[in-house]
Amino acid sequence: METKAVILAAGKGTRMKSNTPKVLHKIFEKPLLGYVLDNVKNIVSESFVIVGHHAEEVTNFVEKNYELAKTVLQSPQLGTGHAVSMVCPELENFEGQVIILCGDTPLITEDTLKNFIETHNSLKSDLTVMSTIFDNPTNYGRIIRDKDNSLKCIIEEKDATPEEKSVKEVNAGIYCLNWEKIKPAFSQLTSNNAQGEYYLTDIIAWGKQHNLNVNAYILENSDEIYGINSRSNLATATRILNERKLNALMDNGVTIVDPSSTWISEDTEIGSDTVIYPATYIEGKNKIGSNCKIGPCAHLRGDVEIADNCKIGNFVEVKKAKILNNTNAGHLSYIGDSEIGAHVNIGAGTITANYDPITKIKSKTILKDNVKIGSNTVLVAPVKIGEGTNIGAGSVITKNIGEWALGLTRAPLKIIENWVKNKV
Repeated sequence: METKAVILAAGKGTRMKSNTPKVLHKIFEKPLLGYVLDNVKNIVSESFVIVGHHAEEVTNFVEKNYELAKTVLQSPQLGTGHAVSMVCPELENFEGQVIILCGDTPLITEDTLKNFIETHNSLKSDLTVMSTIFDNPTNYGRIIRDKDNSLKCIIEEKDATPEEKSVKEVNAGIYCLNWEKIKPAFSQLTSNNAQGEYYLTDIIAWGKQHNLNVNAYILENSDEIYGINSRSNLATATRILNERKLNALMDNGVTIVDPSSTWISEDTEIGSDTVIYPATYIEGKNKIGSNCKIGPCAHLRGDVEIADNCKIGNFVEVKKAKILNNTNAGHLSYIGDSEIGAHVNIGAGTITANYDPITKIKSKTILKDNVKIGSNTVLVAPVKIGEGTNIGAGSVITKNIGEWALGLTRAPLKIIENWVKNKV
């Protein structure tokens, strides 16, 4: 059955105290909304992102990065049920199923969503809501069950009685709907509640009233539906994502010398027997080969490909670069917008000067195989160094150099004898 997604991303995120919309706050340089869209892209044929606050910014992000997603404006913003109703015209003749998610829950996984949908279908459910158990359920809607343990409704905390607030099973904010059967609910919701809003949660009671098959899927790992409402939440989610990634890498043969000081994005692939040394920070999307040594104190900023048997050492920063096998950049260097060949050695203090502040254009540095760059060299892009060429230490290279040459820019050394003595 065809599945489409609706992602709620219209909120302001007041507690973030930011001019940036909440769903565009980043973890490892990827917006929260990007995590949700990435986790549904292999499951659904199309995603609809409901936008409101800073709609133009969110729309620009979606349009630039996700071909199979589009935004739908919610204005005014009258609650989560009203938000989903905005997509009804887009799905007027749709006969499949719809999953609804929140754009501020970056920890949800593709595997969980697949299991959720499979459970929905195996139960022949018309509407399934994801729930989980929290020891401290404050701020979450409560799952209310009948005496026979069947799902009755969801009560938002502001509308809950003291007895209902004591319930620890909470709404995870993710739904799977058989769209044709549930679609009429969105024109029948009311706003008779403490917030005066149209609650998405009310579709549970609506489904029960219309004798539909309504169920709850209990998520065991409650971390996955951790929502971001504050900077503190953002830091907590970053830590959880990082621990998840580091454990997965170690299980697959990567050595993480000090997990407590190492940060690696979930979009980074690393081959077996690579060693990641302490205080290394890797963000964005990257691919690192086998038998590499990265760090300590290295920074990979995304769009980096490193082949096997390479070394990226202490205080080396790499961005948007492709580095072939057996290449070393041992320490104190910047490699940006570059193509680096195999068996290249980059001396300490080397800089690829890739940015022109006048034109605001970034240009590429190309080093072919077996190039040797002496320490404290500046490679002013665009520049290409041919195979086997050596660059003398302290050089500023502004022109292309061919193969097996020596490139050198250095003022003659002057020695003035007894200069210090004459000054005393």
